[in-house]
Amino acid sequence: MTRMVTMSQPPRTTSPEAIQTLAPIELDAVTHKYGNRLALDSLSFRVEHAQIFGLLGPNGSGKTTLFRILSTLMVPSAGHARIQGFDVGTEPNRVRQQTGIVFQARSLDIKLTVAENLKHQGHLYGLSGTLLKSRIHEVLGRVGLRDRAKELVETLSGGMQRRVELAKGLIHSPSVLLLDEPSTGLDPGARRDMWQYLGTLRDQDGVTVLVTTHLMEEAEHCDRLAILNEGRLVALGSPLELKSQIGGDVVNFETRSEEAAHAIAAAMDNRFHVQAAVLGHTVRLEREQGHRFVTEVVEAFPGQIEGVSVAKPSLEDVFIQRTGHRFWNEAGSDEAAVQKGEK
Repeated sequence: MTRMVTMSQPPRTTSPEAIQTLAPIELDAVTHKYGNRLALDSLSFRVEHAQIFGLLGPNGSGKTTLFRILSTLMVPSAGHARIQGFDVGTEPNRVRQQTGIVFQARSLDIKLTVAENLKHQGHLYGLSGTLLKSRIHEVLGRVGLRDRAKELVETLSGGMQRRVELAKGLIHSPSVLLLDEPSTGLDPGARRDMWQYLGTLRDQDGVTVLVTTHLMEEAEHCDRLAILNEGRLVALGSPLELKSQIGGDVVNFETRSEEAAHAIAAAMDNRFHVQAAVLGHTVRLEREQGHRFVTEVVEAFPGQIEGVSVAKPSLEDVFIQRTGHRFWNEAGSDEAAVQKGEK
């Protein structure tokens, strides 16, 4: 649930010109531990102005922990995270002034109207009167819900409710918008609409957007990505840049068993001088003109190959290359891990 705190610190004194020169989000060796378990391992990167930035990782990768730190719900064990130059640990109220937050769990009062939800949210940020009415009118227009202002939230579809969540996060004109798994529960059409709204916020309003996701197709919409695994940053760059770092096609050979896969991988190294990875029953490698190499392998190992696939690199291939295992090897969920103090 969204947790907003009424501001008690004086307004910022940083000028708008100075704000533009600061990184909207900057991490400097951010580390966090739950007891003896290292959830975040010295993360350092920055997010640029008016950029959609994705935190991509499987369950247990640390992205929920990092989101909670950026949302000022937690203080890192070590290192510094800053939003518009303000430290999330020592200046949380100033951070909240700059940040809109949309959590994965619903934070709407479904018994109130759309406008009433936004009105209460605006009050948390000190907005009232004509200014608040103007902001409600503006943000509802931005998310395409101006004609639904007087309707009860409980009467809206899941996609429309998510748009109200976005409007709540934008009511105080933040420069940074944080969204945790924003497409949870949305159908494909609503998911597509949401990404269109985020693109509009970036392009027309100059808002910097950070999104956590475990969905590869969502990550493709981001301008840049930080891919996390077990609390470590394993890749950083645009989706195109990351995929281009994989040499050639990605070729997968399916075998009868993991033992057979290891045997074939060793034989490939001996015969073709290629380094292949074994992922369960699959032998995986990267190769220029992979379709031609497939023929050579099938002929070299008759009857031992159960299936073959050749494809251009994907973000999951980037993850496999950097970690040596599949994206979904981890068990459990982020929320369960957080509750147990393991994320």
